[in-house]
Amino acid sequence: MSGADSTLTERAEKDKDTGELTALQAALGAEHAAVYGYGVVGGLIGEARRSEARAAYDAHRARRDELARAVRALGGTPVAAAAGYALPFPVSDSVGALRLAADLEERVAGVYSDLVRAAMGERRRTGAEGLREAAVRAVRWRGGSVPFPGLAERADAASAPATATPTA
Repeated sequence: MSGADSTLTERAEKDKDTGELTALQAALGAEHAAVYGYGVVGGLIGEARRSEARAAYDAHRARRDELARAVRALGGTPVAAAAGYALPFPVSDSVGALRLAADLEERVAGVYSDLVRAAMGERRRTGAEGLREAAVRAVRWRGGSVPFPGLAERADAASAPATATPTA
């Protein structure tokens, strides 16, 4: 391999690692937000679904810790959790808590889809598992599925004809 080819290969590896690290940090940030959000959900959710909320909270904490280790393995410093997060809408009762839980999972699925695109090997598998788990939890909270979970740009296009209203 010539010196130029070696330099290009090294640069490609570095770019891949940088993209992967960026995607890992984004997923870590989303997990921090989900952990915070599930604190709100747990405080307002009805008794019947409280154990489900607790299981989701624990799953997001475990994923958060796993992602922090992966960031460190790539030589990065894991992004810290914020002191607080703005909720996407007011949440004041169990109906709002259910909606928030579904929204949290949809957002997490989105960043995991980005990780799947950016990563290779074991980290790609981790991203795919995170995407699948978030999509399944979103279905449970929402009561139905969406096409292409984690890919908002595809889901919007796929659902457009179904939600269009005819004009006279």
